Amino acid sequence: MKAHTIEPTLLFDVPGPQARRRNRIIGLVGTVVLLAIGAYIVYRFAETGQFSATKWSIFEYAQVQRTILDGYLNTLKAAAVASVLAVTLGAVLAAGRLSDHRWLRGPAFVLVEGFRAIPLLLLMFLFYYGAPQVGLRLSPFLAVVLGLTLYNGSVLAEVFRSGVEAVPRGQSEAAFSIGLRKRQVMTTVLLPQAIRTMLPAIISQLVVLLKDTALGFLVTYPELLKELKQLATAGEFEFPLIPLVIVGGTIYIATCLALAAIARFLERRVSRPRGSGRRGARAEQRLDPAAEDELARTGATGE
Repeated sequence: MKAHTIEPTLLFDVPGPQARRRNRIIGLVGTVVLLAIGAYIVYRFAETGQFSATKWSIFEYAQVQRTILDGYLNTLKAAAVASVLAVTLGAVLAAGRLSDHRWLRGPAFVLVEGFRAIPLLLLMFLFYYGAPQVGLRLSPFLAVVLGLTLYNGSVLAEVFRSGVEAVPRGQSEAAFSIGLRKRQVMTTVLLPQAIRTMLPAIISQLVVLLKDTALGFLVTYPELLKELKQLATAGEFEFPLIPLVIVGGTIYIATCLALAAIARFLERRVSRPRGSGRRGARAEQRLDPAAEDELARTGATGE
């Protein structure tokens, strides 16, 4: 019988029985503390009447529901457009940083480091309030999308670059040795391996991008946070701030969980070996006739 061995990891030692017991106790204590904090918050909300029907009656109005829905759709629209543009820009900048030509690496390095260092809110302010100073007037939507694209695109460029450089050097050397060009090495050898390690970081950055659309209310973009803020200050309702925060937070959490589920699905698809499943199993079962004869001969002779 084959003995089961525990493979060592590069990041930490495998915990022993005492360490596992201690980790379970710490986890249990942490869970109890978090539950106690959550229970206290709910208790304070109940004590101050935040769960009263009067405060939550705001959601019975069709106009309020349409306002929240419109803000959510505007958030998704800005996030979707900025995500596509940011991934595209990140790929272009990463290709520039990985180029063999210095005249491409230099500008790509300056753009990546520059836009990563500038705060996202400052970029939005620059496009919305600064552009008219040079005769260019941009809509709030364009100001938000351009800011999100430049900032997150520069971050994703580093994700792409590090993912490609994380592939063992022997892979590219072997590809070059059989006569492949650099573009072929990048598209057929490096990227298929790097995408497995890059995918979680890419999805995480896109989740950050989605949440950063909330900064759009500072440049008058009617996204979800801005619409909730307007409803919270409406005079005809009885200060429904906490209910609106709860509803808005729930919407953001549900959207981020959906993106996380998509990320896990894509990660499983990408990491699944080719030929897995029924077809792969049938292919593995079909041996070459010569191999079957050799296997039968060695099994019969005991070799």
